[in-house]
Amino acid sequence: MGTPTVADGVVARLLDWGVDRVFGYAGDGVDPLLAALARRQDQIALVTARHEEMSAFMASGHARFGGGVGVCLATQGPGAIHLLNGLYDAKLDHVPVVALVGQVVTTALGSGYLQEVDLATLLKDVCGEYLQTVMTPEQLPLVLDDAFRTALAASAPVAVILPHDVQKADLPDDERHEHGLVPTSTAFARGRSVPGPDELAAAAELLGAGERVAVLLGQGGRAAAEQVRAVAERLGAGVTTSLLGKPVLDEGLPYHCGVMGHLGTTASADLLGSCDTLLVVGSNDPWTEFYPAPGQARAVQVDVTARNIGTKYPDEVALVGDAGDTLDALLPLLPEKAGWRQDVESFTRTWHAVVRRRVTQTTERLNPQRVVHDLSAALPHDAQVAVDVGSVTYWYARFLRLPPGVPAHLSSTLASMGCALPYGIAAKLLHPDRPVVALAGDGAMQMNGLAELITVADRWRDWADPRFVVLVLHNGDLAEVSWEQREMEGDPRFPTSQHVPSFPYAEYAELLGLRGIRVEREDDVETAWRSAFAADRPVVVEAVMDRDVPLLAPRQPDEKVDQMLRGLAQEAHASDARRLVEEQRRHERA
Repeated sequence: MGTPTVADGVVARLLDWGVDRVFGYAGDGVDPLLAALARRQDQIALVTARHEEMSAFMASGHARFGGGVGVCLATQGPGAIHLLNGLYDAKLDHVPVVALVGQVVTTALGSGYLQEVDLATLLKDVCGEYLQTVMTPEQLPLVLDDAFRTALAASAPVAVILPHDVQKADLPDDERHEHGLVPTSTAFARGRSVPGPDELAAAAELLGAGERVAVLLGQGGRAAAEQVRAVAERLGAGVTTSLLGKPVLDEGLPYHCGVMGHLGTTASADLLGSCDTLLVVGSNDPWTEFYPAPGQARAVQVDVTARNIGTKYPDEVALVGDAGDTLDALLPLLPEKAGWRQDVESFTRTWHAVVRRRVTQTTERLNPQRVVHDLSAALPHDAQVAVDVGSVTYWYARFLRLPPGVPAHLSSTLASMGCALPYGIAAKLLHPDRPVVALAGDGAMQMNGLAELITVADRWRDWADPRFVVLVLHNGDLAEVSWEQREMEGDPRFPTSQHVPSFPYAEYAELLGLRGIRVEREDDVETAWRSAFAADRPVVVEAVMDRDVPLLAPRQPDEKVDQMLRGLAQEAHASDARRLVEEQRRHERA
């Protein structure tokens, strides 16, 4: 090899930061970077998706499943534009990602050159924490180092723009020491962050005075499961979680009330609706109408990011610090009391009874609640779970019991369809010896999942454990939006907007050399899950679902349910859906 180029310097610096995988798509704007990756392919892998958006989702998934900073790569113009959705997914769920984006040669900037886009303007919102163009070779180390440090410190996506001619330039001597050259390194660490004694004492006093304490746990508490459990048991409290916080704590605990919010459980609604004290740990969940009513509860919030405090509920005490360290310091100050555990356990028993009634509801086609519920018994203890957006999110939140320690991720705050397959691929590449389960609706599969099954088919033979199970809920409908049209607007389903064309998902899997299982009868569900996890290759389970099963939010007032029924009354063939809505309303009252 001749003189190293700036592109070689980029790859070397990625390796210094511990990056061993880059998710990207080729384009002439990053040809020098591709060549540099090829020269070091024994140390760093390029993972190509079928679309740049999927590359960004894979980078987000890589970080979510514990791989450190995710790195994605795209060419100038359309390639950079395609990254946006995956980068916004990382931004809204606070995931560290570094995007490396090509740009036209610096001498052509401003000329309206082929594929020239003002990338700084394009990316300035989504990568607002750090966005820099490397205009000279000497800038490279400091820009990359600052990008990685910022992504880690801010838990956010950042972007480094690399013009084509700068990528090709010779890598300068990093030993130069002169004015205008900024030395840098890959040093990074996190300090111990704990609130002061006055704040801890105030929090302990408030929580100790509460008779009915509820804990809302989010993804910010993912490393503090034992501390949350200890605090809840000390105070006799009940626990509910945000959607992102669902995998943190064992849902089998008798005081765990499940996920909160529109797609949550009746137990979570009962807990938050009747508590007098709220402890929020690492959550900024947006479902504010499901929090305690104004004036109902006094609140303490624990968050490592000060700007998150008090943004969703009027807290009295702010504890800014790492969740685990903060709860460790708080626990000795708390009184030990019975609290309202009997009430909380009653809430959970009631919800479990609702679950039993719902998963056994009679439906014309497969009951999706039953299909996801039955996965709980089949799910391997070392699985990794990726969940898409749509009605499947509701069934996951309510009916899938994750084994303790099993990670599960989805696009929660952006709520972008099409995330499950790229997340699952990233998880599998990170831990090829562990099975992966991806849950998706037919709308999401047709949006981009079918294309990424090609990626699965191309790579699975390299995996130590070939199990990669994709559940496709085939109901021919964008079901979540159909139910939103009825519930939120009182309108009927609009078939033209909601129809998802039929597609042979299981047969398509077979065509790709995978295995396909089509399930149409409830008696075959358990066998399908067993067969999927026993297979010697990835499997697509195509479950032909009933689209009429409602996405009824927990403990909805009659006027909201009646509005949904008014929407259904305007539909010609909705008698079964109306019956199911009325049944579910009765389930909550039983």
